Amino acid sequence: MSKPQEFALPRAPEDLCFKSSDFIAPDFDVDNFLHDHRKLATLETMRDDLGVYLKILRSAMIELINKDYADFVNLSKDLIGLDKAIDQLECPLGQIREEVLQIHQTLDSATTEMSNGLEEDRRIREEKQCMHSLERVYKSLEKLKHILEESEFHQVDRLERGATEYNQLMFHASRCIQYISPDIQESIDALEKTLMTLLSRQLLSLLQERSEGPREGLARCLRIYVNLDRIREAEDLVRRRIVAPVVEDVIVERNIYNEPRGLQGLYDRLLEVLTVEMKGLLILEGILESDEGKGFNFIVNSYWVEVEEKIELRLKSIFAAGNPDLFHQRFRETLEYLSAVGRHCSNSRILQEFKTHPLYIQFMKKWNLPVYFQIRFQEIAGSVEQLLGESASPGAIKPRGNPQDFSLNQTEVVWGALEKCWSDGIFLQQLLHQFWKLNLQICSRFRVWVDNSLRQTWIWSSEGGAQGRLEFLVLLYSDVMKFEEKLERLLEFAEGRLGELFGRADDVLRVSLQEVRAGLRADRPGISEEIVRELLGKSLESLKQVSDIPRLFRRTMRERPTQACAYVRNAVGGLKEFREMYKDVGHHVVDQWMLMALSQLAEQYFISVKDVLESVQKTEESLRRLKKIRDKSSGVSQPETQGITDDEKIRVQLEIDVNTFCDSVKSFNIDVSSIGKLEELREIVEAAVKNKS
Repeated sequence: MSKPQEFALPRAPEDLCFKSSDFIAPDFDVDNFLHDHRKLATLETMRDDLGVYLKILRSAMIELINKDYADFVNLSKDLIGLDKAIDQLECPLGQIREEVLQIHQTLDSATTEMSNGLEEDRRIREEKQCMHSLERVYKSLEKLKHILEESEFHQVDRLERGATEYNQLMFHASRCIQYISPDIQESIDALEKTLMTLLSRQLLSLLQERSEGPREGLARCLRIYVNLDRIREAEDLVRRRIVAPVVEDVIVERNIYNEPRGLQGLYDRLLEVLTVEMKGLLILEGILESDEGKGFNFIVNSYWVEVEEKIELRLKSIFAAGNPDLFHQRFRETLEYLSAVGRHCSNSRILQEFKTHPLYIQFMKKWNLPVYFQIRFQEIAGSVEQLLGESASPGAIKPRGNPQDFSLNQTEVVWGALEKCWSDGIFLQQLLHQFWKLNLQICSRFRVWVDNSLRQTWIWSSEGGAQGRLEFLVLLYSDVMKFEEKLERLLEFAEGRLGELFGRADDVLRVSLQEVRAGLRADRPGISEEIVRELLGKSLESLKQVSDIPRLFRRTMRERPTQACAYVRNAVGGLKEFREMYKDVGHHVVDQWMLMALSQLAEQYFISVKDVLESVQKTEESLRRLKKIRDKSSGVSQPETQGITDDEKIRVQLEIDVNTFCDSVKSFNIDVSSIGKLEELREIVEAAVKNKS
């Protein structure tokens, strides 16, 4: 049979409302097909088109059948006789299957028999080993008993031999446990007790010698404990017989008051246990550590557990935070004591076990640091809030002193509160985040007070008044500037208190401090605006006298003006006095205030002069029109007035005043190019005089 050819779906005529490819799409759906093509043709048209395409498909199917007819016929011929061939193969295959099953059963039987034999051999070997071990148990019992009773060897030598034999005994006893009788077990227990008693006596004897020479005997004794895997028993023995008696006498509440150095003296006596009674043990515990990191830890398991238990039981009063000064002192003394204990740890493993021990963590939690901080918070923040809650007044200004110091009481108190947070008797390293947050809160409260001081009504009094507020604002600006510069010292405080730990928190502290400093810098322009506003109070009042100039010359028969009016000197004189008085604040700052004040003053002066000139011009025009009307009614033209007119005198006076004002502004020796109205002011009066001339 030839290979069937691939059949392509007949193409639909172009005039149909669908394409043949629509029917062979992977996602073909009848409903979607009708919905999509209903937009192109009606249902009747679609039905007719489908009928046409159906006829095309039928014709293609008949053509395909006719084309492959020979292959269909040959296929049917090849299948004739296939059933008989299959029947002939069925019988031989069944016989082979039976033979395979028989062989499989034979192999299973042989495997089971062999496994049973091997298991029996294993059991016999184990029985032989048990009998051998049982024999060794009896021999080891006799030998260990003899070793423990003989006295011709040195005690440590005898204990080493006894420990070796005991390990042999226990090894063999574990291999024949099912054959160990109660009598034998009692003998083993008795010898074990005797061995451990002798070993304990020997350890205590060596510890009590406190010899400064080689501690070979103590090291050998400790190795025996290691070989016997009785490390915890040695640690417990040291705790009960060496540490406990000393701690029992030292950790008593009355000793805190009897000791000249209080709790510190008590801690010093506890440290003597490490430096005297346990000195040899602490030297050797690191040397005898195994490769697996296992070994003695007398610091934790013998010393600290006993000390912590007694402190928690008998010295509960030291954890009370009611007296913050005493609590701080005792907590610092305790930290120094724990650091001293840590320095006696012979390696990092022992130190890590000490710092992570549950009793150490529990002991540190006994110190109620949150309550202590809350007391300090109320103490420090309360004094700040009490002062910053008051309204600004002349009483806030301190007497003149060192220019580097703050000038306002509030600023000095706020900075003092920040320094107090880092003082020796208050700051605790464990509360760094809390004290730093308090620093930021105090700075934020200071900024709120600065803002309120600018907006609140000034308290008028005989000693203050407008001049008092101006002085307050200048000193406030100076204090804010000094305060912002001194904030960098907070990082120095933190570094001094944290030491090596400062590197971990440096970035976080620096970023938050920069935000505070940026906020204070943002507050300074607002203070400057208030200072300028206060400065311009009298000056603007003086400039209002410009409107009085026309009354000075109209129909007064005054001579042509040659000097500036007094209001010009009054308007600028106050600024000069201010500049000289507060030059200590900083020339660049004062010059900036002068520039701001003179800019506003020039702008207001320009408006006033312009209004006067316009008023003069309107008056002239009105008089001129009135004169024309009179001349026309009388029929006689009146001659022009000889000499300078009153309006010209007004313009000349304005020109003199403006020139004097501009010269006074330039005398401040500041960059007047940014005072936009200054030149316009001069130009407007010059133009008025020139045009009239």
